[in-house]
Amino acid sequence: MVTALVTGASSGLGAEYARQLADRGADAVLVGRDGAALEAVAVQVRERGRSAEVLVADLLDADALGTVTARLVDPRHPVEILVNNAGFGMSLAFERNDVEAEVRHLRLHDEIPLRLMHAALGPMLNRGHGRILNVASIAAFMPRSSYGAVKQFLVSFSRWANVTYGPRGVTVTAVCPGFVHTNFHERLGLPPGQEGIPGWMWLDAATVVRESLRDLARGRAVSVPSLRYRLIRRLLPLLPDRLVAGLGQRGR
Repeated sequence: MVTALVTGASSGLGAEYARQLADRGADAVLVGRDGAALEAVAVQVRERGRSAEVLVADLLDADALGTVTARLVDPRHPVEILVNNAGFGMSLAFERNDVEAEVRHLRLHDEIPLRLMHAALGPMLNRGHGRILNVASIAAFMPRSSYGAVKQFLVSFSRWANVTYGPRGVTVTAVCPGFVHTNFHERLGLPPGQEGIPGWMWLDAATVVRESLRDLARGRAVSVPSLRYRLIRRLLPLLPDRLVAGLGQRGR
């Protein structure tokens, strides 16, 4: 039986990954800080005929991270799919942000996926198969404060890891969605309709997850859901940094 461990699984893209992977026959290990919300997602997974474990964990806490890492390397219950989705957003005004919050932002988006990937890779390589999906962003391809920078790391590292470990049976995919209707922006204090983003730029979570899981199954290093954002990705390198950075100031 295939088991998928999903971080940030209590809502948004993480919860949608858990549901769609269950529809594809995967059991779930749900990781997040909100136990009640995780249990609600676990119920949805079980309604699809799959089992669901709940690990309440703040991944920036060393002991909690150790618990999740131990689950990844447990030989009795192997994890076939790792989805690194946990994250949070910040104001784009780097100079006004608390630097310790910026460091936590950096750690959660880069250090934690690196540590979880390192833990998962050993057992996956020993078995000769496994899949890792890192949730990045279209911001990885543009200058956009520290958020673009942390997501660029995920894309670059995923591309290298896919080339290196793909021939040994373990593929690594960075998914780079654009703006997605989840509660991500609401946690930044931006209710729906007040994000400063035109309607045509929004994607729904179900589409993002469906297309990225398709690319994950195909072993692609980078997945950019939707034709509109694939075109944007191709256009961005042709534009001057000043223009792209200015466009990146819109919304959050």
